[in-house]
Amino acid sequence: MSQFPTIRHRRLRYNPVIRDMVRETELIKNDLIYPLFVVPGSNVKKEVKSMPGVYQLSIDKLVEECKEVKDLGIPAIILFGIPEHKDEKGSEAYDPNGIIQKALRALKADLKDLVLITDVCMCEYTSHGHCGLLAGEEILNDETVSLLAKEAVSHAEAGADMIAPSDMMDGRIAAIRKALDYKGFTKIPIMSYAAKYASGFYGPFRDAAESTPAFGDRRSHQMDIGNINEALREVEEDIKEGADIVMVKPAGAYLDVIREVKQRFAMPTAAYQVSGEYAMIKAAGANGWIDEERVMLEAATAIKRAGADMFLTYFAKDIARWIDKNRK
Repeated sequence: MSQFPTIRHRRLRYNPVIRDMVRETELIKNDLIYPLFVVPGSNVKKEVKSMPGVYQLSIDKLVEECKEVKDLGIPAIILFGIPEHKDEKGSEAYDPNGIIQKALRALKADLKDLVLITDVCMCEYTSHGHCGLLAGEEILNDETVSLLAKEAVSHAEAGADMIAPSDMMDGRIAAIRKALDYKGFTKIPIMSYAAKYASGFYGPFRDAAESTPAFGDRRSHQMDIGNINEALREVEEDIKEGADIVMVKPAGAYLDVIREVKQRFAMPTAAYQVSGEYAMIKAAGANGWIDEERVMLEAATAIKRAGADMFLTYFAKDIARWIDKNRK
């Protein structure tokens, strides 16, 4: 007669309460940062076709949305702006009366305790859709960095609680930190898009932010998808330059990078579950090919399990509601 094994891993799986008790990775609301897109006008709530449930919002609608976000217990949002006018220099990015600056002032007037993070880049504001100033078809690094620092300061002056540079220009963290400190914003942290890959998962975002490049692509400054050692060098440099939080983007296809960044540097680490990741889950769910809620939660749990302390996700409200429903 054969003997049963002494160790039976399934003992802790039979009872659902016990399963929850021994779960190693748990989603909480403080993990969540909700991306939002703000546009000129009033009473505007325009759904992004490639991102069901995601909208371009005028400032009045943005304030309403953020009240709901706060009521759900989500601690932070990140703002992306679509300006009224675009030009080659992206001048509305750093205009004191630009769309993000107006949105920040409106949110600060109506809301307390919601952390307002701003994306700092040029691609939404330039007529050519690239992340910086151009000489022909070349993106000028140092000239762009100067404008990014100016943009960051204008956001801080309008009420931003955190600055998140996403451009991937060399040296921009040091320049932004210096500019913020010079203007007295020494307490405002920088969340750097430190390892941002030249990914095919960004397509729906470019619909939402109206930032598709007029020519070429962004491989001259965003990272090659095959590289991880380069990502670690990028993260290390941003930390040296003054980044307070480092981010990996996208999340789902780069879980190994998230894990390595967290283990190597032990820094607060963010990840961005980007538009393509969101859109694929939504589309498959709408077609009945997957259980949308289950896959949403599985993907989010994987990001946290990999080492992310926080993550940007368009599912933030859905996850917060799920937490409320299942944690009573």
